[in-house]
Amino acid sequence: MEFSRGQYRVRLACSAADVAAVQRLRHHAFRGCEGVDADRFDARCRHVMIEMPSDQRLVGTCRLQVLCDPAAVAGTYTAQFYDLAKLSRAFDRMMEVGRFCIERGVEPDALRLAWAALTRIVDAERVGLMFGCTSFAGTAPETHAAALAALAAGHLARPELQPGRLAREVVPLRDMPHDPRQALRQMPPLLRSYLAMGGWVSDHAVVDRDLGTLHVLTGVEIAAIPPTRARLLRADAV
Repeated sequence: MEFSRGQYRVRLACSAADVAAVQRLRHHAFRGCEGVDADRFDARCRHVMIEMPSDQRLVGTCRLQVLCDPAAVAGTYTAQFYDLAKLSRAFDRMMEVGRFCIERGVEPDALRLAWAALTRIVDAERVGLMFGCTSFAGTAPETHAAALAALAAGHLARPELQPGRLAREVVPLRDMPHDPRQALRQMPPLLRSYLAMGGWVSDHAVVDRDLGTLHVLTGVEIAAIPPTRARLLRADAV
């Protein structure tokens, strides 16, 4: 898979050098310094690369794995933090998306291209659910209080899909009075994209001390994406 839109090109990593470049970009994005962000899940995943061909610069990435066996969900990165048993019972084919990062200054066009690439894979492999951990910068819940309250008020997963709690350090999401505009400002662009597709979140956030983030499990049921949004995604993916 490889295609271009405007000044960006998207493709899948096809060599060890590609994966190494992805891991360097992730380290810089998540840890703010030079290094390599790698773990045991990288070998199982496909890695999306968003590049600027004009200078061969990598500006965005995410990794994904399509799960054709519901039992395989227990071995995903996300399953370290959340009990996904309900998802395993509800969907036959799922896609975990993770380590999503876009270089500052290139959104939203690069993000749209990433979604176009994921849309191609979802359609080709008949995925019923996309899921993964969506991160807020920093581990202090009060920094994101309005956003977390907004998620609790209108974006929680249905009870039959709600992930269970596994992590040691969790922050329950509570429907509290909040300023909707402030909530929107606090939400990461990736999370806003998920919600625009009808996405939902877990009823708690997990504190990730390793990456210095607070994350929620986010799910998008492909059949529930609003028709207008689905047409836009597929138009970008053509």
